[in-house]
Amino acid sequence: MKRWYIDKGPDSDVVVSTRVRLARNFEEYPFPSRCSRQQQREIIQKTVDALTGDDLELRKGFTVIDFKNMDLNERLVYVEKRLVSKELARSDQEVGLLLSNDEQISIMINEEDHLRIQCLAAGMQLEKAYEICNYIDNLLSQKINFAFDDTFGYLTSCPTNIGTAIRASLMLHLPAITMTGQIQILLETCGKLGLSVRGLYGENTEASGSMYQLSNQITLGKSEQDIVMSMKTIAYQVTEQERLLRKDIMKKNGPQLEDKIMRSYGILKYARALSSDEAMERLSDVRLGIFAGLITGLDETDINEMMLQIQPGSLQKYSGRILGADEMEAVRASYVRNHIAAKE
Repeated sequence: MKRWYIDKGPDSDVVVSTRVRLARNFEEYPFPSRCSRQQQREIIQKTVDALTGDDLELRKGFTVIDFKNMDLNERLVYVEKRLVSKELARSDQEVGLLLSNDEQISIMINEEDHLRIQCLAAGMQLEKAYEICNYIDNLLSQKINFAFDDTFGYLTSCPTNIGTAIRASLMLHLPAITMTGQIQILLETCGKLGLSVRGLYGENTEASGSMYQLSNQITLGKSEQDIVMSMKTIAYQVTEQERLLRKDIMKKNGPQLEDKIMRSYGILKYARALSSDEAMERLSDVRLGIFAGLITGLDETDINEMMLQIQPGSLQKYSGRILGADEMEAVRASYVRNHIAAKE
């Protein structure tokens, strides 16, 4: 079954992926930070029962993931796939995950809020991701009383999520905006519009490989649909800006850009050691080269898959053992070489 992160989607030359997340809390329980372990276990069981219940088909479509006996590296793999947060992966409390078989829908249980319902999709698919999240939310609300206030909306552990409690985000590949130094202008403009621009794994993470997360900051005072449509409008403007800058760079500095891209391609094909940062930068160049028509054989799904698989947790799972720093770089280079060779 094809996973969302190696699928093709609309506007995938710039928009790598979409995520929509809803935060929800049980009315009858304290927020997770104040819950006892027994209460946390009850919340996990009630969530599983509410979603699957007697519906055998729905039950077959989801797996309950128990983090209690999972090693740290396996937890890290879930973070790298963006299925859970670092906070949930590191937690020593009673936490869980309901995961759809295609890994498009994940429900984190007992993270910052009792439930974090999220849907992920390839490319620009904000409306579709929201519709799926809303469907799951409606299913759960038939059996769970969520904490809700007529004035403030959905109640959450963090005041910044109160109201609709929706976070819509897009993973954007912005090499041209980065190269031209316009990323700072983008950061400032988005801040004024109530959006945030963050690194690959969200808050408190650095941008890598010209990958940035664009997400809404305002959750109160607007409907979920308005937030999604506002995000979509601004994202299209950023996407068009990136496309125009790519054309401009190619027109003004075509030979230099082509050289940069092909050098990166050569390094990925033949290198015997690659750090994570270098691999991400080289893959970013090659991704740009694919859409510029300079590189054939590979497509964006190959780059997306490699960008995931070269991360520490996924790489160690791929190798079947814990790797030292030098081994990690060697195995990373080997994986990339083999993936490219298989496509040529």
